[in-house]
Amino acid sequence: MANRDLNRDEILAALDWYRAVGVDIAVREDPVDRFALSAIAPAKTQRAAPPQRASQQAPASQPPAAPAASTSDADPETARALAAKAQTLDDLRETLAAFEGCGLKLRATNLVFADGNPDADIMLVGEAPGRDEDLQGKPFVGRSGQLLDRMLAAIGLDRTKVYIANTVPWRPPGNRTPAPSEVAVCLPFLYRQIELVAPKVLVALGGASASTLFETNTGITRLRGQWRDLTINGHTMRAVATLHPAYLLRQPAAKKLAWQDLLAIQGELGG
Repeated sequence: MANRDLNRDEILAALDWYRAVGVDIAVREDPVDRFALSAIAPAKTQRAAPPQRASQQAPASQPPAAPAASTSDADPETARALAAKAQTLDDLRETLAAFEGCGLKLRATNLVFADGNPDADIMLVGEAPGRDEDLQGKPFVGRSGQLLDRMLAAIGLDRTKVYIANTVPWRPPGNRTPAPSEVAVCLPFLYRQIELVAPKVLVALGGASASTLFETNTGITRLRGQWRDLTINGHTMRAVATLHPAYLLRQPAAKKLAWQDLLAIQGELGG
């Protein structure tokens, strides 16, 4: 590629593809032994720097080094305290937009907060945004989102009658599974979101969402369709898990199970 002239559109397309697959570090043509570098780095940090005397201050022309961006996740207690201060969904969105305690934000294009009607009786919760969601800043807008829209339409619902969010509001690089620490630090914001929406029915879309919300390791094929009363931050609602639309795209035969769940959801809503 170095010997070929690339126009601006091709370069931007290549960069977009790199970002989509999770590339987060630039490399040179010459190989670099990063294992050796990582072994040297701890030894350097163990050497204590000598105390600087007052007469040895850095010259005024030398600006202080900017702090490196941290990719570590904050304490969930910090997130919980921030989420609790939000009195409205708009407050919560602004708090999340300013929150720097989740490393996923560093590589995401947009915050994917929610979509739909905050006054709806039903709230749907997925796992994490994908590429299309990251670009548009809205949950479930890709292929799985299109299927979800058709599923909702089959029982007389659309996005004006439901509220949709995710357990994690930023896209993990390469669409990988969110790490437990990433989920833990984002969960207080989701709980507060659920509390503010106060739905009558909560639907976990897929095994990851169900595992988080129901605090269980039971697989989605065994968990789906089992109704329960779920209390989050003092708000009690009926809750159920169903198969994720992305799973249904891969396993079309499972749509009959999802249809059973949809009919049960319709019945719970009194439809």
